[in-house]
Amino acid sequence: MKINTILFDLDGTLINTNELIIASFLHTLNKYYPEQYKREHVIPFMGPTLTESFSTVDEERVEEFISEYRRFNMKMHDEFVEEYETVYETIETLHKLGYKIGIVTTKARNVVEMGLSFSRLKQFFDIVITIDDVQNAKPHPEPIQLALKKLNSIPEESIMVGDNYHDIEGGQNAGTKTAGVAWSLKGREFLATFKPDYMLEKMSDLLPILGIDEN
Repeated sequence: MKINTILFDLDGTLINTNELIIASFLHTLNKYYPEQYKREHVIPFMGPTLTESFSTVDEERVEEFISEYRRFNMKMHDEFVEEYETVYETIETLHKLGYKIGIVTTKARNVVEMGLSFSRLKQFFDIVITIDDVQNAKPHPEPIQLALKKLNSIPEESIMVGDNYHDIEGGQNAGTKTAGVAWSLKGREFLATFKPDYMLEKMSDLLPILGIDEN
């Protein structure tokens, strides 16, 4: 079947928020546990929800940690966030050609809006599914299934694009095709172990997969 629907993760896929996320975790954890956490300790926290990540630190203070994390994250957002090569042009092309495109993220909506405004991408997306819209986060299929329902799409005609195993497994659990992005902070090789259907070296690699001539 021909693909007509493309769903994207946001962080680490469409916009480079990696350093913002790392800084936000380090700020929060070092406030409560000075000098105990370094960069390598927080990279495994990237991908799961904040609740899941902070629960491994102290289940009693999860909400407190999340509040501090989000306060810092929103304050520092535009200082850290960067765009990835060919993302804007690719999303613009998909929009112009009439593809149904959406975002499925584990982020809260207010922070998602900041990222989309910063990157100028908001104008192109038909729907945005955030952690606020579902009971279960990726890799549970619920967020992707909700996106497909809102877009009036079916899994067989859809592809989920992301930088983490939650995106790949989420797409697989929902029955879509999947594409990993080689610029994942966790590395191309790590993502490849989850067997995505495609691996993108840059976002524009998506176009020939869809049969779109880039010229």
